[in-house]
Amino acid sequence: MLEKIKQTAEFIKNIIHDVPDFAIVLGSGLGKLQNEVEAIHTLEYHDIPNFPQTTVAGHGGKLIYGILEGKKVLMMSGRFHYYEGHDIQTVTFPFRVFKLLGIQNLIVSNASGGVNPAFRVADIMIIEDHINMMPEHPLRGKNIDELGPRFVDMSEPYNRKMIAVAEEVAKNLEIKTHKGVYLALQGPTFETPAEYGMVRAVGGDAVGMSTVPEVIVAKHMGMDCFGISIITDVGGPEIAFTVSHEEVLEAANKAMPNVIKLVKGLVKNYQ
Repeated sequence: MLEKIKQTAEFIKNIIHDVPDFAIVLGSGLGKLQNEVEAIHTLEYHDIPNFPQTTVAGHGGKLIYGILEGKKVLMMSGRFHYYEGHDIQTVTFPFRVFKLLGIQNLIVSNASGGVNPAFRVADIMIIEDHINMMPEHPLRGKNIDELGPRFVDMSEPYNRKMIAVAEEVAKNLEIKTHKGVYLALQGPTFETPAEYGMVRAVGGDAVGMSTVPEVIVAKHMGMDCFGISIITDVGGPEIAFTVSHEEVLEAANKAMPNVIKLVKGLVKNYQ
């Protein structure tokens, strides 16, 4: 695995010839953010050695290197999910590559179901913590000491300074945001009313099918992480609304202008 990570990082390095300030991962329906980047290089996933392929609607399949708000960014348009059949090491493979490229700051985004009663569809939640309920842990197995320690401190999974900067940006732009806990389940089914109730009971404010394995791997390698969830549906034991992937994408699209402003503001103001 380490040799593949190094090979992929070397391939990308030889094209971009620079160290990006941020890696940014676009979740379901959040692809419009890529239009804000002044692209210098665009790499299709299928052209990158060892890179997995995405199979989900609403997820692109390319790596974009360019300038956003004066900062160098490497943007991942389309991520990989455990439910697609990838093993967890494949899902998190790009994040290993990011670190070997020298990237220190990671911004991840996702579409999620809201279980906090205060949340509404198209709200934005800044992730301040997470609960891992995926069936496989990304650090299970022999540790690669070159990448990080056997036992990882997760007392600050999402960087407090980045959260503070994002909150200040939101306040200045009058963008309503929540802060909360994201809980990761395997998917690909949307949660039942009882499962939404379980998420709420154990301390989650939102639930989704990604992000947590990626952040665990990033923290294993000492990266600073910021996460944002778009609330694309709401549920609970007393709520039994139907939900479809199309509706998720529609809600993400509605929230997109504010998400773009928030991410651009964070990239611009975080030092």
